[in-house]
Formats: sequence, C-alpha cells, structure tokens
Amino acid sequence: MNIPNEYISRTEDVADQVIRKGKHVLPTIARFCLIATFFEDGLRMWFQWNEQREYMDMSWGCGKFLATVFVLVNLFGQLGGCALVITRFKVDIACGMLFFIVVLQTVAYSILWDFHFLFRNFALIGALLLVLAESRVEGRSLFAGVPSLGENKPKNILQLAGRILLAFMFITLLRFELSVLQVIQDIFGSILMVMVTIGYKTKLSALALVLLLSMLNLYYNAWWSIPAHKPLRDFLKYDFFQTLSVIGGLLMIVSLGPGGVSMDEHKKKW
Repeated sequence: MNIPNEYISRTEDVADQVIRKGKHVLPTIARFCLIATFFEDGLRMWFQWNEQREYMDMSWGCGKFLATVFVLVNLFGQLGGCALVITRFKVDIACGMLFFIVVLQTVAYSILWDFHFLFRNFALIGALLLVLAESRVEGRSLFAGVPSLGENKPKNILQLAGRILLAFMFITLLRFELSVLQVIQDIFGSILMVMVTIGYKTKLSALALVLLLSMLNLYYNAWWSIPAHKPLRDFLKYDFFQTLSVIGGLLMIVSLGPGGVSMDEHKKKW
C-alpha cells in the first residue's frame, strides 16, 4: 500500500467536499478578500486626505493641484473599482481601473526600486487577472450550449498568468533563518506555490496555501495590536490587507480550477 498517495487522496476528498459545500459562497468570499487592500487604501485616501497630498507634493514637488488629483484618482478609482467587482458589473472596466491604480502607485511611491513591494504588486495584478477569468466564465454561462469557437483560450491565459503572478507574494514571505519552524514554513510553502503555479493538484494546493497564508498573516501582520500613533501599525495594516487580497486570488483558483494550461488539465488527456 502506498501510504503517501492514500493520504493525499483522502486529503483531496476532504478538500473536494469543502469546495462543493462552499461553491455558492466561495466566489463571493474570494471577491471580498481580493478587493480588501484596494478598499482599505481608498478609505486611507479619505481619512488621511491632507497627509497623502502633502506626501505627494513633498516627494515629487508637483504642487497642491496635481497632488490633489492623485489622491482623488486613488480614492474614486479604488472605491469605484471595488464596488463594480463586488456587484459583478462591468468587471473588465473595474479590473482595468484597479490595474491602473497599482501601476500608478508603483511609480508614485517609487516601488520599482523596492522588490518587496514590487513583488506584492505583481501578486495583486495576478489576483485581478483571476477576477477577469471568472467574469469570462460567467459571461459564457449565459449562452449555454452555444459553441465557444476557442473563446476559452484568453481565459486559460488569464488563469495561467494569474497563478504565476500570485507566486510573487510568497517570495516576499520567505525568511532565510536557521530555525526549524522557519525552514519547514519556507519549504512547505514553496512546494505549495510551485504546485499552484504549474497547476498540479491545484485546488488542494491552493486551499492549503490559503490556510498557510491566513495563519502567517494573522501572526506577522497583527496591526491591531500596535498603538495607533506608531508608524509600524500602518505598515503592518498595509501588508495585512495586501496578503488578504492574494488569499482572495487563491480562493478564486480554488473556485475556478487551474484552467486549460495546467498539469491537472493535461492529466485528463493522458
């Protein structure tokens, strides 16, 4: 008897039962998690209006007018995009708006030179691509029975790109420390992320990664335990909601599956 394979099969059965029971709410939960960082940052623009304008003016010397325009674009772009994603209305436009915000902030905050934040923004873009992929699935379901004529190819590419970009989030969580728990975390998490990226036992590995990232997020980014006057609170809060958005992307993978460009899909043809 092959004990490891038997154990994996049982684990997959449990995961399938969880996914089937939550299939009606899973996409909604995924969307709420996915927009978390955009919603939080949009509110930040509202509640820290003056601070954000002054920061942009001092950083770029662009003047009060352009600094105000920057804050307004971030405020309405993020909150508006979140509303469209949640209501599933004009999802392609919503994802375009949020993608623009990610690129804008990458340049405005000089994130291009900070690999930690740059990789996290890559992961956010991956999560947005998965939302686009899901919207394509919903769109085609309205015309059940009509031949697709290869229309699922863009969806498969979106899912593949989304899976690859999500991997950048876990890269930022790797810590090369000589402790048993840290080494286990790095190895186990890396294996899961590779499995998600190549699309092997995708739903199981994505679900396991959701649990791992959720625990790490609560442990490392407990911003609520830091006094409000300390700058560390804002940094941890930013990391917490960004990680939550990537968790939303992983939940989208659990809901949608890996797509056509994956090992799981090729196994069906063997």
